[in-house]
Order: sequence, then structure tokens, then C-alpha cells
Amino acid sequence: MKFEAILFDCDGVLVDSEPITNGVLRELLAESGWTLSPEECMRVFVGKAVRDERVLIETNTGRPLTEAWMAEFYTRRNRELQARLVAIAGAHEAVAAAHAHAGQGIACASGADRFKVEMQLAQVGLMPWFDGRIFSGQEMPRSKPAPDVYLAAAAQLGAAGAHCLVIEDTTTGVAAGVAAGATVWAYCPTPGQGPALRQAGASRLFGHMAEVPALLAAE
Repeated sequence: MKFEAILFDCDGVLVDSEPITNGVLRELLAESGWTLSPEECMRVFVGKAVRDERVLIETNTGRPLTEAWMAEFYTRRNRELQARLVAIAGAHEAVAAAHAHAGQGIACASGADRFKVEMQLAQVGLMPWFDGRIFSGQEMPRSKPAPDVYLAAAAQLGAAGAHCLVIEDTTTGVAAGVAAGATVWAYCPTPGQGPALRQAGASRLFGHMAEVPALLAAE
């Protein structure tokens, strides 16, 4: 089938931000009394908005999750991203192929705050593809794994969920795409994550973003 819209997640799909963001988060949590290994922090928080994990953080730190704490997290996170962020290998080719397939029917639909998404896309040279078609889950009634951000993106592009392709890399994001009625392909550079992504509803797994052009051409 030819997809009417192709909707990309941002973190971990277009930009290699997850290790940076989770490193900052892990440092702040440790300063607040909750020590996690890098692997534990990724497992607990990847694909999720920090604010959505308020109860978990407060339970493990014994402290309220204040606006001052969140502001410090954003400040440190943005500084590190601006210094170290790069695109996921093959992301530029994947986005160009999506545009060739669906024209203006492409969007970036992320669970992150809009400032972060726009900053990241601009930093790695992807903003021209998505300008005006960026959607933040934090601006929706519910964030991922609820489908709201994908439904909003599809609606603005004039496409029914069933005619959309979602490209994700986490079980949370895959579940959101499936709940929106979309076909979901999961970027899975680590084979061990494959079973969980399949269980969440991904219909296809691929190990490198540079595979996307050939996969779309075969549709």
C-alpha cells in the first residue's frame, strides 16, 4: 500500500538523544537520592516523559518533583544535547524517502516537549522536512502510549490512522501508533529488543534507518 502519511518519532529514531538525556536524568536522580545504573535508567524512562513518572520518582527519592527540579533537568539536558547531539545514522535518507513516498504527508510526533524536538531537529539539519508538522505529546490530553499525538498529526495531514505509517523505537511509542490504528515499523538496532517491540504491535522490525527507503519502495 502507499501510505498517505508517515509519522516519525524523534528521540532514538531521528536523533541519538536517549543516552544523553538519560545520562542527565540519572545524575539528577542520584543527587536526589535514587541511584540507577545507565541500563536501569534507560529501561525505566526511555520513551516516557519525565513528568509522567512523577509518582515513581517521588517514591524513590522521597522528595516532591518540583518545578525547580524540572527546570534544572531541562537546563542541563539542553546544554548537553546542544554540545553532543547527532542524527541517527541513516535518518536523513529515511526522511527523504518518506517525503518521496508521501510528499508533504510526513510529520514528527514525539512525546517530548516542543522546544526539545524543534531544537534537536534544527541541530541535525532535519527541521526543513518537518517545519510546521511537529507534534508534542506534552501538548496533548495524554502522552504516549496513548495515541493522541499520532491522531493529531494524522488529522492535520488529512489522513486516517489506518493509512498512516508510524516509525518508532520503543514499546511505549509502538503501542501509541497501534492505538492510533496505524501500521508501525520499529527501528530495532539491538536485536534483543525485538520480541518486546513485536509484542507491542510492530508489524516490521529493521536494524538501520538506511533500510527505510528500500522498505518504502517495496510497499
